[in-house]
Amino acid sequence: MEPRITLVTLGVSDLARSIRFYRDGLGLPQRETPESVAFFEMRGMWLSLYAREALAEDATVSPEGSGFRGFTLAHNVRSPEAVDLLLADAVAAGATLVKPGQKVFWGGYSGYFADPDGFLWEIAWNRDLPIE
Repeated sequence: MEPRITLVTLGVSDLARSIRFYRDGLGLPQRETPESVAFFEMRGMWLSLYAREALAEDATVSPEGSGFRGFTLAHNVRSPEAVDLLLADAVAAGATLVKPGQKVFWGGYSGYFADPDGFLWEIAWNRDLPIE
């Protein structure tokens, strides 16, 4: 396997709501797609939204389950102030603030929000991981 992730697909409960959150609320650029799926171009990969039941069916697993999913998505920014601004923008767009921005044990600054389906996003500034 080559060392890359090409696409992250989130199985969402309300596709239209999630599209509005990511496109209109967070400002991600959406590609033109059929109504059953949404693709957003990210640097180096794509984010996809697909109906939870349909995604589970495609993977041949049950769509049931909730709580911590065992992973988070992360978005690094250029400053601690940018962490707080993006967390506020996400909440204004419909996210739930999970952890306010704060200094963290590894020397950076980060916080978390949950999207409308509960997927956790870490917004972080890491002085050792510069953004181009």
